Amino acid sequence: MRSISALSAILAVTLSASAWATVPEEVAARLDQDLTPFGAERAGNADGTIPEWTGGLQTPPPGYQPGDFHVDPFADEEPLFTITAANADQYSARLSGVSRAMFNAWPDTYAMNVYPSHRTCANPDWVYDSIRNNARVGEMEDDGNGVLHAIHGQPFPVVSNGLEMIWNHMLDYLPNKIERQFAAIIPTRSGDFVPYIAQDDAIINWTNPDYTSAEDLNNVSALYILHTIAPSRVAGNVILVHESLNMRNGSRQAWQYSPGTRRVRRAPDIAYDNPGTNSDGMSTADSFGGFNGAPDRYNWRVVRKQEAYIPYNNYRLGSPELEYTDIIQMPHLNPEYVRYELHRVWVLEASLRPNTRHTYARRVFYIDEDTTGIVQAEIYDSRGELWRLQEGYPTVAYEVPACVGVAGISYDLNNGRYIIGGLLNQEGPINFFADDLDENRYSPSAIRRLGTR
Repeated sequence: MRSISALSAILAVTLSASAWATVPEEVAARLDQDLTPFGAERAGNADGTIPEWTGGLQTPPPGYQPGDFHVDPFADEEPLFTITAANADQYSARLSGVSRAMFNAWPDTYAMNVYPSHRTCANPDWVYDSIRNNARVGEMEDDGNGVLHAIHGQPFPVVSNGLEMIWNHMLDYLPNKIERQFAAIIPTRSGDFVPYIAQDDAIINWTNPDYTSAEDLNNVSALYILHTIAPSRVAGNVILVHESLNMRNGSRQAWQYSPGTRRVRRAPDIAYDNPGTNSDGMSTADSFGGFNGAPDRYNWRVVRKQEAYIPYNNYRLGSPELEYTDIIQMPHLNPEYVRYELHRVWVLEASLRPNTRHTYARRVFYIDEDTTGIVQAEIYDSRGELWRLQEGYPTVAYEVPACVGVAGISYDLNNGRYIIGGLLNQEGPINFFADDLDENRYSPSAIRRLGTR
């Protein structure tokens, strides 16, 4: 079994190679040997607390019916232990910077319930085939702001640098056509809230099985619509995004329909550190999903790999049996419903480049090795002070299968509030098979008709 230090040494060697090159054949072959199709270590850890990856969760548990909320396959498990500020030093070697900051911020109330670890992430076999091929052909543009030749899943399953790691996060597999209704909540310091309710849908060209290479996509990796339906003061606002795959050939295109003006306007501010939609200024546009969009304002550095207690298999948090008032409390999310497990994560640092600007001067991301997705992040301001903390809550949509999540949160340590988005509990499950979605829907004229219904 390879240790974390051994893998870090391997990474250091590959970093010395050409930054944008494909990996040698013998390295790509490791995806069928000691590495999973995603590039993670197949083996467990030394003390057995992280199990071997044996294919993930690809079969729905008993009681699940297509179209229902996901049944929790681990509902009968009890926590192994609970970490609090009082005993956090005992577990400090396996705590991320995000978790330590939470204990410092809320020593009297914050807790982490730690459960047995399950390496559940899985994708369809045809996606694995594409990822294996990506290891052999996937490249980045010379400036790192575009992906060439790869398709369908992680473009760089055997990572060579930090830019490849963030591209893996942004381009991991999701089904080709998806739709949902979700809630975003920003409670006041007293705990009161009025949810934002929105419907969104996407056609993800990157995972269209009919395409065989990035060059087939006409530089549009995804088409996305966000339609806000409540509260009344913002109902009818519609956002349309054509996400770019290669920034050299054109940046993200976005439009916004406002019911107040009944006009569709170009919306170039839906990017970078501009305020996120329906966020009340509590999050930036490029924080959605942990990080999204052009990576060109940062230098990206792989810091280390470590074992850490991170949110995982959070089926209970997404249960329709929970009301939003069960989940939302102040000053942080109700810890009773959040499940943590021990997993290996990559620590990735993004530092603001000279002569560029962004509200966030430095960001430290914790990326799960199996999903290649961001699960936690530390956000620093221009003075170098810790400002915000992000956390995502992964699950596996085993009927697909795809590695997804039930919500994401951002805590603002300065104003003592937070925003949580992607809540489905009272809205309904995600439709991962929205085959009726048509590309004609994703045009400026179409979103005007959508907003005036």
